Amino acid sequence: MTVFGDLEVSVLDELPPGRCPVQTTVVPASKPAWVARVWERLAEEARDGHQAFVVCPRIAEGPGDQGAGEDGFWAAEDEAAGADGPKPPLASVESTLRLFEDNPALKDLRVAPLHGQMSAEDKARTMAAFQAGQLDALVATTVIEVGIDVPKATAMVILDADRFGLAQLHQMRGRVGRGGLPGLCLLLSGAEPGTPAAERLAAMERTSDGFELSEVDLRLRREGDVLGAAQTGRGGLKLLRVMRDRELIAQARELATRLVAADPGLARPEHAELRRVLDGRLADREEYLERT
Repeated sequence: MTVFGDLEVSVLDELPPGRCPVQTTVVPASKPAWVARVWERLAEEARDGHQAFVVCPRIAEGPGDQGAGEDGFWAAEDEAAGADGPKPPLASVESTLRLFEDNPALKDLRVAPLHGQMSAEDKARTMAAFQAGQLDALVATTVIEVGIDVPKATAMVILDADRFGLAQLHQMRGRVGRGGLPGLCLLLSGAEPGTPAAERLAAMERTSDGFELSEVDLRLRREGDVLGAAQTGRGGLKLLRVMRDRELIAQARELATRLVAADPGLARPEHAELRRVLDGRLADREEYLERT
């Protein structure tokens, strides 16, 4: 509202032509039978002539296995809200490729890795083979998040899904169901009930509406600092909440626009107190405001 409030907004609330709904299910990592069924479903999709993505938060195993994925992101509150004791190692491309070799349901599938540490030539070669139907599955990191269009891809399995943000999960889910065939997205997670991570995944399971998901994300991560670079947290708003008070914020912006139009420098005596408050509020933000 403060930066782009003078722009008109176009809302696209329909699926593009050829897209089909994607069934999304959260699979608790604590239920081995459910996890086994995930891999059976992926194999079934391959036997039906379809293709699949398996997304991991890490490329390789090793020291620092509790860390984030290739993009270095997970919500800080999830780390603080985790269960007592060390967490199990995050799924990696390396370990998942071994799973394909060892799991009887998967061992005959044609599979290849795809991640950001591969050369541009190797990534292009792998994607070309996948798009040509020469591979049944890609075991990848978030490099497949955008710009991938494979009509025969119907299944998406995201391992340690609680370690990704809502925007990432929604983008990755959009890689399937693009060719007129229904899609399937399975989110494997060890998130504890009641944590922000579990709430994010429940939202993914409940809706595919990007607008609703963005509101959930804003409520969980908070609005950040309107007059600074922080993109999450409480920021400088002490009483207002962006989601709860958006009508009030819109009214305040309209009033502020009229006031500044009438007295750009807030030089009138009746605006002296407002000018004093603003000068104090913005004194340490001038450098940021100049950049924006």
